[in-house]
Amino acid sequence: MKSTGSYPRVHVDTAKVTAVGQAGGILLTETIRAAGLDRALSEALSRWRKPLAVHDPGKIICDLAMSLVLGGEALSDLATLRAEPGVYGPVASDPTVSRLIAALAEDANKAIKAIAGARQQARARVWALAGEHAPDHESTAEDPVVIDLDASLITAHSEKQRAAATFKRGFGFHPLMAFADHGPEGTGEALEVHLRPGNAGSNTATDHITVTKAALAQLPDRNPRPGRRVLIRADGAGGTKEFTKWLTGRRVAYSVGFTLPMDTPDLYHLVPEWVWVPALNSDGEAREGADLADFTGLLDLDGWPAGMRVIVRRERPHPGAQLRFDDVDGYRLTAFATNTTLGTLQQLELRHRRRARCEDRIRIAKDTGLANLPLHGFNQNRIWCQIVALASELQAWSVMLALAGHQARRWEPKRLRYRLYTIPATLARRARRTVVHFSDRSRWAELIIDSITRLRNLPAPAT
Repeated sequence: MKSTGSYPRVHVDTAKVTAVGQAGGILLTETIRAAGLDRALSEALSRWRKPLAVHDPGKIICDLAMSLVLGGEALSDLATLRAEPGVYGPVASDPTVSRLIAALAEDANKAIKAIAGARQQARARVWALAGEHAPDHESTAEDPVVIDLDASLITAHSEKQRAAATFKRGFGFHPLMAFADHGPEGTGEALEVHLRPGNAGSNTATDHITVTKAALAQLPDRNPRPGRRVLIRADGAGGTKEFTKWLTGRRVAYSVGFTLPMDTPDLYHLVPEWVWVPALNSDGEAREGADLADFTGLLDLDGWPAGMRVIVRRERPHPGAQLRFDDVDGYRLTAFATNTTLGTLQQLELRHRRRARCEDRIRIAKDTGLANLPLHGFNQNRIWCQIVALASELQAWSVMLALAGHQARRWEPKRLRYRLYTIPATLARRARRTVVHFSDRSRWAELIIDSITRLRNLPAPAT
């Protein structure tokens, strides 16, 4: 017996049709319009626009950021947007884009400063529009804006300028990044992506200070000393005397990993059992087998900033974990340092442990253009990192403004692409209007229409 198989057999060809690919990207174009990002970038990069140029540098950078959000990984992936002028307008050719990146890289410091200024201007507007859903809404010392610092390795598969061997025996780059934490409701947004060679140190205080300065400059109020309303979180790489002293001088709150001294076992036995208090799970319930104690008075903190506290967590290693020589009485001891005096040990430790969300932010950044630096020159890849940061912000801003209160605000790039950006649609022109018809067969069509409507109802940026 002949079988036709499980799926319909269709014939294929090419034809001029009204179908639109990546029509869900309208969510991004409306976010750019609401944030005024296109105007801000156009003004900031005006010095790089040549006389009689057809394409504006600001729009080219916006287009590149959108292509990364939609799944692109290289400059040439802009072809996806170029194929849909009805949705994305005129898009520059590959040679034009390459020339712009080369021109920006020739004066990379000024170009990065210009792009960063436009990003900060747009961020201030977005956070103001977001209201109670913004990261800085009613921020206080008890509920601060959280900036997470962390580094990651990027593998280089070819000889690129300043690529070097990494501490994990790989080859590539070691960027240090800062993210604004949106809490459990959102995915966060990149404030700074600082590109470094692969052999850059993990706990280099100078790099941590540079990244933190850039991150603080991205906040809407641009106050170099914002006070305890801002919390800087970092792992043990940020737990250095130089960095904590600098943070103290800026009067910001910090919560950073702390390396315990060699005599920790002796100090541990000085702490009475009644001093230890149970640690908390993420839901606020006591965690069995994990306890906390304040070791500040037991440690030699000479050279560290005044007012610093060191909180130690002890926990039994999970079943199957290999024991380490520095485990004490079967407990694994870890510590962090903070200058926060408000709150219990349990609350401060839970707040510090939520820094683990930064790993999710890095994964999102790598899924939005950071996994592979596509260009050869180091300064060119520095510009690329600015575009990656823009892509991270575009994605975060779009869901913060249009999907607040919906579970979709926590969707990561892959899910957003699969459910929203690739909804089938057709393009129609009538009465001097361009209309995109989303397929009513899509489960997510109403969601994206509601989102676009919400963005268009926001007040327009001031001219």
